[in-house]
Amino acid sequence: MASRSTAHTALAALREDLTGDVFAPGDAGYDRARTVFNARVDRRPAVIAQCADVADVVRCVRFARDLDLRIAVRGGGHGVAGSALGDGALVVDLRRMHGVTVDPAGEAVRVEGGATTGDLDRATQPYGLATTGARASTTGVGGFALGGGTGWLDRAFGLGVDNLIGAELVTADAERVHANADENPELFWALHGAGGNFGVVTALTLELHELPEFSVVLLLCPPESGPDVIRAFREIIRTGPDEVGGAVLYLTGPPPESRLLCGALLTYAGGENELRGLAEPLLAPPHEPEIVGTLPYADVQCMWDSPSGLRNHWSAECLADLPDELVNRFCARAAGLPGPNGSRHVIFPLGGAIAAGSREFPVPYRDASWTVHPFACWADPDDDERATGWVRDACAEVRPWSTGAVPLGFLGDEGPERVRAGLGAGNLLRLEKVKRRWDPDNVFRFNHNIKPI
Repeated sequence: MASRSTAHTALAALREDLTGDVFAPGDAGYDRARTVFNARVDRRPAVIAQCADVADVVRCVRFARDLDLRIAVRGGGHGVAGSALGDGALVVDLRRMHGVTVDPAGEAVRVEGGATTGDLDRATQPYGLATTGARASTTGVGGFALGGGTGWLDRAFGLGVDNLIGAELVTADAERVHANADENPELFWALHGAGGNFGVVTALTLELHELPEFSVVLLLCPPESGPDVIRAFREIIRTGPDEVGGAVLYLTGPPPESRLLCGALLTYAGGENELRGLAEPLLAPPHEPEIVGTLPYADVQCMWDSPSGLRNHWSAECLADLPDELVNRFCARAAGLPGPNGSRHVIFPLGGAIAAGSREFPVPYRDASWTVHPFACWADPDDDERATGWVRDACAEVRPWSTGAVPLGFLGDEGPERVRAGLGAGNLLRLEKVKRRWDPDNVFRFNHNIKPI
């Protein structure tokens, strides 16, 4: 560890050299700079560097290595584990690097490391193009895609990471490298699901798909109708085309009543008329408001955005099937939904292009047909145990039907066995070798960490 005087001199030099802003404890703006989406995360980095360009990132990595600091990388800062921050670490904050460049002729898009799903969707929408993005517009594209990435379009276009064409990184040695199918192919393989273990990903290139229309059915109904709604939704997914997706969820309505409701969102990568025909079974159970129509995809992406500043905990289980007994247990668990601040109990389909995707990559949940995703939001720290316990119990409730795999991006700090479940035990040795090649000192450890061997 560097002496205090050496560290002070190096920090002064970093402030001078960086185009972006630098914050250390005691600076005005430091507390704001270390605030992330999940209010349960309260970590105190040694330095936060808000990088303006790749040259800034290179300078930051050199600074950290010279002072023997570990590095955390902040893209969107939306992850439940709070891996965008690390106590005593250097945070490479990419949020100022949020450019999105669309190549409509090549049906590809280059996305900088700090861009959000909203940035991506708004840039591609004018061209009638899209790629699978997160279900919340505030989620960072980098963390989403590199962690696998499920979204409303995944059954039609594959997971976010299935659309990865190439990546640009700054490594632990402060070197700029590219990874694609031809250049550093083993690193490219590892980036398909293993997150930010191997460097600072400063940009991704993703495949785009034609999406001239995007249609939805949205309805709300009393909670007791939930089992019928899920069974109708299940049948639509079973018999419908891969372009159909969506979710069924329990949520609390607006105050002052804040009553429990069951909601269904059926999405379709196509026009309204086709969707109406597909949606008939879903509209049969008693329900209250409904929306059926064609909407801009980028607007739909904002529909489930959660407010920042709340305490959050969520997880997931991937399911081999969706029998009636599981449906009934899922619906009964919703009665304990922490509320009324945006908590949800969600179930959504997989299959389609997800199941058809490459089995080569470290994405172990392609064989699953559904995912249960309990999502708790609350304000009072005194409710921490109740809310986190509800999430744990909701996952345990459906575990008899679990495939054992899980989307890595839905995990908080749940221990090494769950990380293995998110990466696939059969992929771990190969990933550890890639980690040894690119980050042998485990500089990038604030993530679902892979230990170098």
